[in-house]
Amino acid sequence: MKKKRRSLFLLSSLISIFIILGFVSAVTGPDSVSVITNETKGANSAYELNISGGYISTINITSTTQNTRWKSFVGNITGSFTLDDSSGSTIYDWSLTNVAGEVYATTNSSTITWSNLTCASTSNLESENVKMNHTNSDDNITATFNDNTHSAFYVASVSITANSCPTLNTYVNDASQDTSFEEVALYEALGGNIIYSTILEQDTTGFDGNSYDFQMIIPENGDPGFTGLTTYYLYVELN
Repeated sequence: MKKKRRSLFLLSSLISIFIILGFVSAVTGPDSVSVITNETKGANSAYELNISGGYISTINITSTTQNTRWKSFVGNITGSFTLDDSSGSTIYDWSLTNVAGEVYATTNSSTITWSNLTCASTSNLESENVKMNHTNSDDNITATFNDNTHSAFYVASVSITANSCPTLNTYVNDASQDTSFEEVALYEALGGNIIYSTILEQDTTGFDGNSYDFQMIIPENGDPGFTGLTTYYLYVELN
């Protein structure tokens, strides 16, 4: 079991993704994304400590700090398969009772060559550390994706074998676990892009006790002087 890190979630965005697929096992951008909530924990108030003059007080301090080098997407998927023409007119469609597949997130704004994806290597993650200014070895990308236990899945036509990629499991009921909400780090060699993939669940209890179809964490720029935000582009694949 992984050690619990309470400072992991800087920003938790609850989103609902709606998607219609023209054919099975296609990676595509969602039809719409609804942001339901976007929240973060506030800072604790100062602790009042009074001691008399002339005394020496030995104290131990425990503190948790929001990690501004990471952020999170959690939410649910509504999807269907459809037969459409080039204008989007539908001749027939099929609603999905249970969702299966993946959600992908990347900072790359251009076209992804999905057939070119492989597992991210340690070298790939170290390069991403440099790109994202993740210099702390305790919580950088390499340290965070420090496991390789995950289910097998497909990215378009590419088979990702079980237990072959850097992975992590986000929390359930405010505690670490290793059975659900798997997130995998992938690499697109053609564009040199890291792509974060989380395997979809079906109404599974999430980090806060509510039910979600997916949870994932993604790195933010770790430069202490950075005051902006890093844009991520979401893709979905339903099986």
